[in-house]
Amino acid sequence: MLRNKKGDFRGLAAELCVDPVITRIMLNRGIDGSEMKSFLEPDISMLHDPHLLKDANKASQIIAKAVSEGKRLRVIGDYDVDGIFSTFILVSVLRRIGADVSFDIPHRITDGYGMNERLIRKAYEDGVSLIVTCDNGIKSIDEVSLATELGMEVIITDHHELGFDLDASGNKHWNIPEASAVINPHQPDCDYPYKEICGAVVAWKLASVLLEAAGLLDAVMEYLPYAAFATIGDIMPLRDENRVIVYYGLKAMPSIDNPGLLSLINHTGIEGRSLNTYDVGFILGPCFNAAGRLDSALRGVELLLERDAAKASAIAEALRNLNEQRKQMTEEGTKLALEKLEQDNRLLDKVFVVYVPGLHESLAGIVAGRIKERFFRPSFVLTDAREGVKGSGRSIPGYPMSDRLHDVEDLLTRYGGHPMAAGVSMPAENVSDFTARLNDNAGLSEEELTATTYIDLAMPTSYITFGLVEQLARLEPFGEGNERPLFAEKEACFLGARYMGSEKQFLKFSLLGNGRDRLEAVYFGDAAALVETLKQRFGSDEVEKLFAGSKSAVRLTFSYYPQINTFKGRSNLQVRIEDYK
Repeated sequence: MLRNKKGDFRGLAAELCVDPVITRIMLNRGIDGSEMKSFLEPDISMLHDPHLLKDANKASQIIAKAVSEGKRLRVIGDYDVDGIFSTFILVSVLRRIGADVSFDIPHRITDGYGMNERLIRKAYEDGVSLIVTCDNGIKSIDEVSLATELGMEVIITDHHELGFDLDASGNKHWNIPEASAVINPHQPDCDYPYKEICGAVVAWKLASVLLEAAGLLDAVMEYLPYAAFATIGDIMPLRDENRVIVYYGLKAMPSIDNPGLLSLINHTGIEGRSLNTYDVGFILGPCFNAAGRLDSALRGVELLLERDAAKASAIAEALRNLNEQRKQMTEEGTKLALEKLEQDNRLLDKVFVVYVPGLHESLAGIVAGRIKERFFRPSFVLTDAREGVKGSGRSIPGYPMSDRLHDVEDLLTRYGGHPMAAGVSMPAENVSDFTARLNDNAGLSEEELTATTYIDLAMPTSYITFGLVEQLARLEPFGEGNERPLFAEKEACFLGARYMGSEKQFLKFSLLGNGRDRLEAVYFGDAAALVETLKQRFGSDEVEKLFAGSKSAVRLTFSYYPQINTFKGRSNLQVRIEDYK
């Protein structure tokens, strides 16, 4: 499907001195003419004033008083990337201003998400006077009350949506914990101009106020890369100040003064080059998440806090190994889930529910996501838990998962989530009814169950130049809310093909280019499936001609993204094929 937002992209291109393709892409992203210049030229001055966050100043004063009185503080974070980096930022800055501060993070399996009674009582027993949460706490009504009863103060920093009750007229009444200070941009009376920031950015904003009050304002930007890392890892929209944070944070990351993060960069093999959102989101970030899934997220915070290079290297290697273990367990779990779906004859269901005994419960969501991507069906993966079964679901547009779970809540002991993802717990004997009722009431048409690829422009590869690719780079960083541009060519003429990769699992094609004999195209998907498709359409003889570099009848419509490939000092244009039909 072609995105086709209307606008004077040629006139805007002339004003900005860019190719019209660039302004068309920005219009497709909902960026109007007044925003385009700042989007192409992000500047630190575009960051919002942290003092605009409700209770930021109040929290700073409470913390300053506790520090001056020598009281013990404890930061309680969360077990994902955002929670780990939020915890690191606050602990680092609190120690920098002289606080006696420790930290804790709930265990994913034994504690579950967020601050809980065990953590509060543990803090009390340890003589803590002030608890500061990060990336959690906005729904901890009872937990804050308990801490208050025990004589402790609580400051909440969070970015999640507030809980609410509806009255008889349908009006929302917000449920906000009675903490000493609550910093969350989603509060209805918070004047912060951009709400879609992650927990680590909220923590960084409070840290900025603390550093300013301590006369250490120059140190604020040292923590920008950590806020950027969490923004990418928590899949926040890369718009407004998030774009600025990530743009400058990525530039600073390779030279950051942090032995732990630098060690992880080295151990994952991406040292010596500029980092991008893929490196953070798919190589580095999963190592921190793996700690929270298979071990303890405390290891992630310890890595970031470690100043000894040798110790940092050892922790980084351990986290990398945990992530490799997580990958292997995920592959095995996905294979088992697919086999179970086939054995149970459920591949024609509109909503997939698969029970995989023995699967590590922290991997259920990842496996559900794999199945959803493969079949484009809402997918739940369930596994054994302490009581009954527990699992996670991943959805598709058109199927609001949280609403559908509300319809079967009588079968569930616990559930929660949002339209695209959810978690569930239930007695094992309810799985069959759960599966049946979700499918009976799926309400999904065949059109809604068909995966759709959206392209920005139908653009022949002959239009690609080095200059255009360099201009496309000005739209980076790519990510949520600013997706990598995607183009398509219809019935492209291939001049040749060959396999590549250690197991010949990928493909490289030669195409007609702009004023050149050949343009490279690479495909990192299922090479065997693509070749089989070509054989079915054009015959084995024509495909053999293609691989021999002879003239053939092979044509293909595909979506792609253009790149500059540099190898041994020589640069050439190539396109990366994303999908085909």
